[in-house]
Amino acid sequence: MIASSPGLLDVVVVGAGAFGAWTAHHLADAGARVTLVDAYGPGNSRSSSGDESRILRCGYGPDEIYSRFARRSRELWCELEARHDSALPLWHPCGLLWTSSSEDPYLAQTLATLQKGKYAVDVLDRASLQSRYPPFETGDVARAMIEPDAGVLMARRSIQALAADVSRKGVRIIRGRAEVPSTRGPLRALRLMDGTGLAADRFVFACGAWLPGVFPELLGQKITPTRQVVMYFGTPPGDERFAASRSPAWIDFGTGMYTIPDIEGRGVKVGIDTHGARFDPDIGDRMLDAESLDIARAWLRRRIPALADAPLVESRVCQYENTSNGDFLIDRHPDHENVWIAGGGSGHGFKHGPAVGEYVTQLMTTNAAPDARFTLATKGTVVSRAIY
Repeated sequence: MIASSPGLLDVVVVGAGAFGAWTAHHLADAGARVTLVDAYGPGNSRSSSGDESRILRCGYGPDEIYSRFARRSRELWCELEARHDSALPLWHPCGLLWTSSSEDPYLAQTLATLQKGKYAVDVLDRASLQSRYPPFETGDVARAMIEPDAGVLMARRSIQALAADVSRKGVRIIRGRAEVPSTRGPLRALRLMDGTGLAADRFVFACGAWLPGVFPELLGQKITPTRQVVMYFGTPPGDERFAASRSPAWIDFGTGMYTIPDIEGRGVKVGIDTHGARFDPDIGDRMLDAESLDIARAWLRRRIPALADAPLVESRVCQYENTSNGDFLIDRHPDHENVWIAGGGSGHGFKHGPAVGEYVTQLMTTNAAPDARFTLATKGTVVSRAIY
């Protein structure tokens, strides 16, 4: 058993993805002694934080709480990059283009929220859209806007940089799988599968798609991991049009598709945001399926004809951990008063990691109640996605 030292608050954080690692960071800054546990290690390929890249944007329809989280997170990601001791960047400020082929109310709400909150956003008419981004086929677009302060985070690299950063702060990082006792009341210790015991005053479970397995009775029907596919398509030789210096990330709202520009020569990333089949993050098949490739190529033919026949150079299968409507889950465990759960990233969580970790730390250190929309009580079992 690892003993607690007098006078220090001992916290075990389970899960070294964006939510867990940033929670460990903020807890350490608040003076806690922190142990960060992950079954496969920070930035591993099974994690939702383990792909190459993730979009950071502030637009969220009418839900400005996520806009605020994103803006604060961008500050903290950039601070991490400033401390990062590598020439390889964590952040590419390429902007984000939103388009829709209809006058979708969600985009109208997004624009209104960003303008009211004084977030950077520019409306593009059809002529300026085509002039700015000639490789994009946007003749049927009814609404377009760009967030110039948005961009792309290098996901795996950022988590590994953050893990190194918190390690320097004194956070102990352990590779192992935690098992939770079935007893009620305050949790005194976790046991790893190798028999190691971890005692602490408080615990945070931020283990993403593994949460339903850790707490099956509580979350088995309230968080659903789904299989999500992204593909990287090679650009023509010598063609700079799709580089991050000239091309933004792009959400083609209503089609269920998004792209990330060619960063570091990896190719243009095409992602399918529509929820896939239920997925086991431990043993699920991570090979690209033919249907997903067909969907991506059909979208490229429609929107980026120059890449319609581009070679597929890489693919990834990760997972979303979806709540019923896409809101995060940040709340105490109802049976363990000293246990907090931070999850439900629902496909948009990565960017918010710094702010979520800060928020969880504030709740834990002040004994405050979480915002009602993040609580377990508001999480249903019927899929009704409302947060994009």
